Amino acid sequence: MSQYPDLQLYIGGAWRKSAESLPVLNPANEREIGRVPVASRADLDAALAAAAEGFKVWSATAPARRAEIILKAAALLRARIEDIAYSITLEHGKPLDQARAEVIRGCEFFEWDAGEGLRNYGQVIPSAPGIRYMVLRQPIGMVAAFSPWNFPMSQPSRKVGGALAAGCSIILKAAEETPAGAVHIARAFHDAGLPPGVLNLVFGLPSEISGYLIPQQQTRLIAFTGSTAVGKQLTELAARHMKPVLMELGGHAPVIVCDDVDPVATAITSAVRKARNAGQVCTSPTRFYVQKPLFEAFTKAFVEKAVTVKVGDGFDPATQMGPLANPRRIEALEMLVADARKKGARVLTGGARLGGPGYFFPLTVLADLPDDARAMREEPFGPLALINPVSSLEEAIEKANGLPFGLAAYAFTNSARNVDLLIEGVEAGNLSINTLEASVAETPFGGVKDSGYGREGGSEGLSHYTIVKNVSHSVTY
Repeated sequence: MSQYPDLQLYIGGAWRKSAESLPVLNPANEREIGRVPVASRADLDAALAAAAEGFKVWSATAPARRAEIILKAAALLRARIEDIAYSITLEHGKPLDQARAEVIRGCEFFEWDAGEGLRNYGQVIPSAPGIRYMVLRQPIGMVAAFSPWNFPMSQPSRKVGGALAAGCSIILKAAEETPAGAVHIARAFHDAGLPPGVLNLVFGLPSEISGYLIPQQQTRLIAFTGSTAVGKQLTELAARHMKPVLMELGGHAPVIVCDDVDPVATAITSAVRKARNAGQVCTSPTRFYVQKPLFEAFTKAFVEKAVTVKVGDGFDPATQMGPLANPRRIEALEMLVADARKKGARVLTGGARLGGPGYFFPLTVLADLPDDARAMREEPFGPLALINPVSSLEEAIEKANGLPFGLAAYAFTNSARNVDLLIEGVEAGNLSINTLEASVAETPFGGVKDSGYGREGGSEGLSHYTIVKNVSHSVTY
């Protein structure tokens, strides 16, 4: 039978406890399921020293050997899928099937990055006789990485996979509210034979850990996934110490529904996707701009599907949407709904917390929101769908681009002309047409504008973990 793991820090190839710890709660019943250790300053110093030594070993390890260890760790994670998925559902609340899918997704990131590490090519530039110009890609050094609570396993996988495949060492600061996924990752790499110090795992107060790690000489790159506000703070701190950053920040994904599609089928697809991970996804489809001929039919079908979504404990096979991960999301959603209602929006279903215990909130649908409603401007990060009519595709694109966010955007159309207008006009790092899948391991993922910069995944994913070195070699000296 699966059990929640014993949570410890992982530093220099060894597990260690700490004097201070924080409770980890099951969001379905608000009961404590474990204690996560808080890293002390001494722990962080040990992690920095270990990562420095780990980098010396790992950067000098052949790429084929690095790939072998990463793939072995991924295979161990796949073999342990039931234990890991159980831990994720227990601490995060998402349905067990979604937790299993997250483990697989994390393994796909590792497997792709392992292969890309073998293809981290440089180039030879044509030159005059007697001289050679070579461009090399070398690992940047020790990475300080910060992963969020909404995907406990797959989000750390992006950071760890990219860093290790490029030949870097890493200190991962994973989320205190959902720490088990990162612990399972560290276990798998330990068991796969990763040299000590290459991967280090710490927990603690985010501002204190980032404030200490980022200025350190050993830290050569900051990789962060989280809110735009925190991302800007970390970027500012990194800039003061001349450290490059990889920022995957917040979004507020628009969905453009053109008048040449089936409104009912599109609405059902959209409602199902909106319920995924209880809407706690930076790429979650949120602002629906529907051309007027389809607006009523789309909205009606969306609401009809939304009211059938079963909300409950993630271990119940009938559950389609689990609880929110923490009470902060309840408070934020209720505030956004109240503001929208006050400004004239229609609340078509949901809008209030369900009976406790547990942080349960229904899939909520609002329509006819004014542009100044807070829900239209602030990322809800929860199961909140906002549906507004538009007169044309051009108007929809203008509204989609009207926020400072640009992470993911979606559209449904069967017109080649519309597709061309969308590709050219929508401001987003990830545009998906007739699908609500924003990224897979083999494609680059990242945002524009306030949604950050840099890319994870795809052939572009390792570039931020490397430096470009130009070598000029005179052979006639």
